[in-house]
Amino acid sequence: MLKQRVITALVLLAFLLPALFASVAWPFAVLTLLLIGAAGWEWGRLNGAGAGAIALGVLLALAGAAALWAGWERQPPAIVWWLAMLVWVLGGAWMLRAGPAGWPALAAPLRWGLGVLLLWTAWLALAHARVLGINFILSVFCLVWMADVAAYFGGRAFGRRKLAPAISPGKSWEGVWSGMLGVLVLAHVWHGLDGRGAFDSASLYTRLFERLGLLPTLLALVFLAAMSVVGDLFESLVKRSVGAKDSSQLLPGHGGVLDRVDALLPVFPIALALVSL
Repeated sequence: MLKQRVITALVLLAFLLPALFASVAWPFAVLTLLLIGAAGWEWGRLNGAGAGAIALGVLLALAGAAALWAGWERQPPAIVWWLAMLVWVLGGAWMLRAGPAGWPALAAPLRWGLGVLLLWTAWLALAHARVLGINFILSVFCLVWMADVAAYFGGRAFGRRKLAPAISPGKSWEGVWSGMLGVLVLAHVWHGLDGRGAFDSASLYTRLFERLGLLPTLLALVFLAAMSVVGDLFESLVKRSVGAKDSSQLLPGHGGVLDRVDALLPVFPIALALVSL
């Protein structure tokens, strides 16, 4: 299993890193569009689309291609980010209340449409974040990874109160707070490095600080860390509602694409909403 995980990770990096660090933004947009199309197929499978799951993946890829044709990866409508944030916040509150049993109660077309909308918005946010700069997009990626890593170790060390036992029994409130603290430390260090002018663009942390000031920036970062947890819980809820361990086996040793990007899905569009203030 470990060997599988390592090989899969190396293969993904072999494609993703050259696309990310290319002199133009479109290779990263195209490559991530292929991945998000695969995530659309996984979403359809998890939500009872049957043979239509492939159609969902194709529809998602075509919607992304249309956005590229329209130039939205460079100048997207800002309302897209705010719409995504509204859906994630309200949906997150409903999810924690309804639990896994509430998800199948929604009509299947509604679940399919919601998935396509959220995946498309997340992909567009990824593509636009790359246009804003490598330093910017990496700072958002690292926020999610730091929240996850710090939550894991904080939860292991101090976890007592379960966050959402019906959805993800391993998560604790102490882990969530540890993740938030980790993000604040990361932001402080990264903002200091930004000040040395060694990067191609301003990071998320510097952009938030310049637009909002100190206290609102701290609150925004805590909010983003919390939303990364919501993204993780949302996918866990969908899988638990159908008894699935992974979204698919497309990535040997890692599960599916959704398993790897769940926490990123709300964070990227919400981050762009906040820096557009």
